[in-house]
Amino acid sequence: MTNAVRPRRSALYMPASNARALEKARSLPADVIILDLEDAVAPDAKKTAREQAAAAIKAKGFGPREVVLRVNGIDTAWIDDDLAAAVAAAPDAVLVPKISSPEEVAFVAHKLADLKAPASLAMWAMIETPLGVLDANFIAAAGRDPKMRLAVLVLGTNDIAKETRARIVPGRLPMLAALSTVILAARAHGLDVLDGVYNDIQNAAGFARECEEGRDLGFDGKTLIHPSQIEPCNAAYSPAEAEVAQAKKIVAAFALPENAGKGVITVDGRMVELLHAEIARRTVALADAIAARV
Repeated sequence: MTNAVRPRRSALYMPASNARALEKARSLPADVIILDLEDAVAPDAKKTAREQAAAAIKAKGFGPREVVLRVNGIDTAWIDDDLAAAVAAAPDAVLVPKISSPEEVAFVAHKLADLKAPASLAMWAMIETPLGVLDANFIAAAGRDPKMRLAVLVLGTNDIAKETRARIVPGRLPMLAALSTVILAARAHGLDVLDGVYNDIQNAAGFARECEEGRDLGFDGKTLIHPSQIEPCNAAYSPAEAEVAQAKKIVAAFALPENAGKGVITVDGRMVELLHAEIARRTVALADAIAARV
């Protein structure tokens, strides 16, 4: 499983209606580029944005970056055309907003199947409603069925704040229950999970602090709204050199012949269990995957 680790530290939203932004996305150091057809695009620009996004995806040139197309909601007039464009362009995934139930995951999966989408086209689901948070376990459980294509949950924290009336304050204490619920659901069913955006682009210190808090909560990365946020986000979600060195030491210790079959060993005077070895192996795999991108 650790061999399949894919860095998703930074996921930058780029408005698909902005041709210059689409071109710039090819050179940015984000792990994920999300070409947005939804919130960032006015209704009268949806068709142009869809066409530009599809052309940009087909042209490739994004290198190691994961390319995701955020479509409009399943209750909008644009969803069918958006999904058809996604299947034709073949991004890595489609990001579907405001998923509130496993039935909605199935709805999108069936539409993709009807469009003959390749198995490689994954679905990412945005959790941004109270129902979505409350049903996060059932939504994530849908990902156990390969036909559902579900790979990642993405928090829509601005919408959660709007719908719950929770204030977005430093530390996000009013929102921690929702964040943790979605993280637990993702982990219970083997999905990655990304934190929501940070709105104050000028507040570099606040952004760095929120990245660290999200990392400590257990997120795999964070969604971003400006290229200036990419590098500090990558730094926060990358394992530190000392952490990687210690992880390698733990992996090596468990690999020694004299430790074969042991559930607990001592490394540098500290008790280390098999669960720590599994954490260490993932840390090393993530560091290797990040290094391979450079």
